Amino acid sequence: MRGSRVFLSLCTALIALLTAGAAAGQAAKEAARAEADLKAVKSEIAKIAAQVKRDTADRNQLTRTLGAAEQSVAQARTELGRLRRERGERAARRAQLAQEKAGREVALGAERRELAAELRSAYLIGREEPLKLLLNQEDPARAGRMFAYYSYFGRARAERIARIEGFVAEIAALDGQLRGEEERLLALEAQQKAQVSQLESARAERSKALAALEAASRTRAAALDRLREEQAGLEKLVRDLRRALERFPVDSKAAFGKLRGKLAWPVAGKLVAKFGATRAGAIKWDGVMIAAERGAPVRSIASGRIAYADWLPGLGLLVIVDHGDRYLSLYGHNDQLYKAVGEQVAPGETIAAAGDSGGRSRPELYFEIRRNGKPVDPAPWFRAREP
Repeated sequence: MRGSRVFLSLCTALIALLTAGAAAGQAAKEAARAEADLKAVKSEIAKIAAQVKRDTADRNQLTRTLGAAEQSVAQARTELGRLRRERGERAARRAQLAQEKAGREVALGAERRELAAELRSAYLIGREEPLKLLLNQEDPARAGRMFAYYSYFGRARAERIARIEGFVAEIAALDGQLRGEEERLLALEAQQKAQVSQLESARAERSKALAALEAASRTRAAALDRLREEQAGLEKLVRDLRRALERFPVDSKAAFGKLRGKLAWPVAGKLVAKFGATRAGAIKWDGVMIAAERGAPVRSIASGRIAYADWLPGLGLLVIVDHGDRYLSLYGHNDQLYKAVGEQVAPGETIAAAGDSGGRSRPELYFEIRRNGKPVDPAPWFRAREP
């Protein structure tokens, strides 16, 4: 009977192991499949982005020049931000090293004072005192205790001297590290100055390209043609993205459609153009325009996956987030983009910095929500009436 129970237990354990192994194998297959899907969708979107660039180049040399200039500005700002962060980290490290060195110097001073006091005591006792104790036969117990005290004092002095030597070595090492940090900070400062110069040069190129584009669109008809062209470019991009994204749907944690009236605005600022208002001629606004501070954080309105992060005529540096449930949100005219295609984003996560790319005269964020590729009024989706 007992053997049957043991056999049954072994069988149960074996089944559990096999089941766990099968589950782990299935999880590994699913992870590999998800990775392959992500690579595929990135590849599709890269092809779409490349086609957008080719279309832009074919249509308008001035637009292409503006795009190149604005992307150079964004890259220069990104690099400048990186250098400033690294410089801040290095300065903090230098301050920490200086503080450690000051602490070691205080400890070294204390140890030296203690050692000096012990040496003065030893000098006052005299070198012949141990010999006198050895020859003194009046009180052997007292002599033993005194020898123990002398031995203790000797070891204490040796340990203190060793500690002092250790502190001196540590201070020398900290001095070397501080010199290294100073040199690195000087190098970073030089790089930062060069990057500022590069940024100013890129800004000048952008201004020239923008002036040329505005000069070419001086007449009302030319301006309308340009707007229609840019609008058509966006529509084609959204159509192409939808086809690519339908094959690789987002695993959305919450149905986007249920978030109506619960969302926070993507950036702080002032609403300067509303959905459906006349933009020019018969062209209406398909989204909203929010005047914002340059560099203000642009946040994803909900969880999703980055479907596009590149420059587009008329919208400049553009981010499109796929929220699943056939919903997309669009964020245009950014100064910098912080996310790449395929990255997952959480609600409220910063995905860009507000700017004036795409030929704007001031920092603004253009924002859209699309359902099945069609723009919908974003206003009812937000908790507050204004950003």
